[in-house]
Amino acid sequence: MAEFIKIYNENPNPKEIAKVVKVLRDGGLVIYPTDTVYGLGCDITKSRALEKIARIKGIKLTKANWSFICADLSNLSDYVKQIDTATFKVLKRALPGPYTFILPGNNNLPKDFKKRNTVGIRVPDNTIAQALVSELGNPIVSTSIRDDDDVLEYTTDPELIFEKWQNLVDVVIDGGYGGNVASTVIDLSESTPTVVREGKGSLDIL
Repeated sequence: MAEFIKIYNENPNPKEIAKVVKVLRDGGLVIYPTDTVYGLGCDITKSRALEKIARIKGIKLTKANWSFICADLSNLSDYVKQIDTATFKVLKRALPGPYTFILPGNNNLPKDFKKRNTVGIRVPDNTIAQALVSELGNPIVSTSIRDDDDVLEYTTDPELIFEKWQNLVDVVIDGGYGGNVASTVIDLSESTPTVVREGKGSLDIL
């Protein structure tokens, strides 16, 4: 059964962050808050954890379009091909913020993502998410958790999330109520930006 850990976004407790990061390093699955909806994530380097998430989502790992959650833009060159100045300016304007940017992947991608031409990069404006990634030292692979409800697409109450997911994951972080509007997804892998999904992030950044 999952552990339910309260962490405050204004001032995340380093001990609690370290406890969650240990779970990630051990190949565990964690549900955590972002600046949009709650996410389900694992350490990018843990193949078995990635496979577990794929099973939970009912998809093949090779078909998964998950985001890489980064603490800031300094991680970009680890996984993304060199980008031009115009693209970098868009990223600087938008991040941290409620956006997922699709960018051309490079040869350093972990083995489970080697066949990808592109990757989705997120830098959430949420101190808990940023603290987790900073402490972990590499990105968290993440997917939004959806609701079975026809009206609300995403569960916003951490206690309800825990109730539903406690037997599927190792930790659920209570970081307060989440949002129910997902990130805006923009494809910057070609010369012209393409809006894939309009979500919480404004399109004024383009």
